[in-house]
Amino acid sequence: MNRPSARSFFTLVLLLGACSHKQSGAARETRPQPAGTVITAEDILRSPGMSLEQLLLARVPGLTLTRGANGRPILHLRGETTIMGEEEPLVVVDGIPLGPNPAGNLAAIDTHDIQSVQVLRDAAATSVYGIRGANGVIIIRTKLN
Repeated sequence: MNRPSARSFFTLVLLLGACSHKQSGAARETRPQPAGTVITAEDILRSPGMSLEQLLLARVPGLTLTRGANGRPILHLRGETTIMGEEEPLVVVDGIPLGPNPAGNLAAIDTHDIQSVQVLRDAAATSVYGIRGANGVIIIRTKLN
């Protein structure tokens, strides 16, 4: 009776020791990974002729596109229904949140000026933007910044 519990205890000690073992040799440099999906300037250069909406649809899982009453594209990161009636994610360009635009915020941005695009969809990442980030946030950094 005592033998199987001692064997289980020994196995547990070995597993805990192996899990907590630090890596020896050259230390790896760890960089914080950005939250969400990131599109870089190189990704944009490898996709000539594609609009920013098309690039986002190709790279961001779960992103959907619908057309508004006037024919403009509307992106949906977190579903099509919201409390406030806003459907689109918040677009932030170089730290400045853009307000609603009848033509769409992404259409006004030249893809050649973009350094990176980061798409945030989870609540922890979008909490900085409050209720405006409830539908997700698209952060665009330009080369001009």
